[in-house]
Amino acid sequence: METGHVPDSHDPGAQAVPLVVDLDGTLVRTNLLLESVFMLARQHPARILQLPLWLARGRAHFKQQLAKVVLPDAHTLPYHPGLIALLEAQREGGRPLVLATGADERVARAVAAEIDIFTEVLASDGHTNLSGGNKREKLVALYGERGFDYAGNSYRDLPVWRSARRALLVRPVPGLAAAAARTTPIERIFEDGVHHPRAYLQALRPHHWLKNLLILAPLAASHKFYDGHLLGLVLLAFAAFTLCASAVYLFNDLLDLPADRHHPHKRERPLASGRLPLGHALALIPLLLAGAVLIGLWLPPLFLAVLGLYITLTLAYSLGLKDVAILDVLILAAGYTLRVLAGAVAAGIPPSPWLLAFCVFIFFSLALVKRYAELMAMRAVEGRRAHARGYLLEDSELIAALGVASGYLSVLVLALYITSDLAHSLYRHYELIWLVCVLLLYWVSHMWLQAHRRRMHDDPLIFAGRDRLSRVLVLLMLLLLVLAI
Repeated sequence: METGHVPDSHDPGAQAVPLVVDLDGTLVRTNLLLESVFMLARQHPARILQLPLWLARGRAHFKQQLAKVVLPDAHTLPYHPGLIALLEAQREGGRPLVLATGADERVARAVAAEIDIFTEVLASDGHTNLSGGNKREKLVALYGERGFDYAGNSYRDLPVWRSARRALLVRPVPGLAAAAARTTPIERIFEDGVHHPRAYLQALRPHHWLKNLLILAPLAASHKFYDGHLLGLVLLAFAAFTLCASAVYLFNDLLDLPADRHHPHKRERPLASGRLPLGHALALIPLLLAGAVLIGLWLPPLFLAVLGLYITLTLAYSLGLKDVAILDVLILAAGYTLRVLAGAVAAGIPPSPWLLAFCVFIFFSLALVKRYAELMAMRAVEGRRAHARGYLLEDSELIAALGVASGYLSVLVLALYITSDLAHSLYRHYELIWLVCVLLLYWVSHMWLQAHRRRMHDDPLIFAGRDRLSRVLVLLMLLLLVLAI
C-alpha cells in the first residue's frame, strides 16, 4: 500500500531535483550488512573471529573488509517493487537518481549495476561511514540544503530528511512518519505489510511442529499413553522441542539466504523474501532457546542433555555439514531419532533398541528422499547443472537406491521385531503387525515414487501430512497396532 502525494513525473521542477535513495531496508527489503555477516559465518566460519578486529577500526573499515570477503548476490536480492517502479518512471522522465548508502561501495555498486537506473552512487569507502549525519553532510555539499528528495526507512535517516526538500518513507517503523513530518514534507509512504504477524509465524515453520509428535512415540510404543503424569511430561518435552526447533529454523534460514533465493520454493520464505526483518529473527532466536531451556528444567536432567545434543548437531549442520554428502542426511536422521529419544527420557521410559533401530532406517530414508526431491526441484531451474547441497544431478540414482534400501530395512526391522519376546509380551495379536509391514512397504515405495515424479515439494513428513494416501496408510497402520494390543 502506498500513501501520500504522487508528483507528476513531467513536472520540470520536480524532475530537476535529485531523488536520493537509501539501500538497506529501502531499495532492498533486507539488511545487507547482517546478511554479509551470516554469509561469512556460513562460508568462512573461522573468520568470524576477525570481526571484532575490523570493527575496532571503525564501522566503515568493518564494512569494507567484510565486502572484500563476501558479497551478496545482487541479482536475487528482494527489491521493493513499488519503489523500483517509481524510480523507473522518474528515470524515464530524466530525473537524476542517486543511490546513497552506508553500505560499502562494493555492495552499493553491485546493486546499482544490477538494476541500472542510478546516475550516481555514494557509499562508505573504508574511511567514512556514509550514514546518518555523514550522509546528510555529503548530500548537502553536493546538492545544497533542501536541494534533494530522500527515500529512507529508519530513524537513522532523520538527519538526512532535515536537509531534504521532501521525504519518501519505505516501510517505516512505528512513529517514524510523524517524526519525519515534523521537519520535512512527506511525499509518499510505501507500506507493504512487511511486519505482518503472519510472516513471523511462517518463519517459525509451525507446519514442521508435526515432526515433534515423534516425542510421543516411546509412550505409545510402551502402551503408557493413558498415564496422565507421563503424558504431561512428554507434552512439556514437545513444547520444549517446538521452541528449540523454531529457533534452529530461524538460524538456518539466516545462514541460507543466498541459497534459498535461488530455490524455486524457498525464496518465498519470510526472511529470503524480505517480509521479515533479519534483526527481528536474530532477536527471536535467544528468546525461543531460553523458553525451551526453561521448560526443560521441569523434566529429568538427561532431557536437557538430549536437547543440547540436538542443538549442537543442528548448528553444526547449519554451519557447513549440510554440504557434506551423506553426512548431512545422517544428521537429519539423527535429528528425528533424537526426538524419539527425548520422549523416552522425558517419560523415564528405557528407549527400546527395536524402536531406535527402526527410527534410524526410516528417517535415513526420509532424509534421502528430501535431498532427492530438492535435486529434482533444482533440475527444473538449472537443468543438467543442477545441484542440491553436496549432491550433483548425476547422484540422483544413487540417492534413490540408498533411500529405498534404507526404507525397506526399516520394514525388515519391524518384521524381526514381530518375532521377538518383547512384541509377544506387548501385543496379544502380534500377527496383525505383519499387515503393518505390508502397509509400511507400500508407503515407503509411494513416497519415493512421488519424489521421482517431482510431486514432493515439502519436507517428506510435511508432505505425508498433506498427502491423502499417506494419511490413509498411516491411520491404517495405527489402527492395526491398536487392534494388535
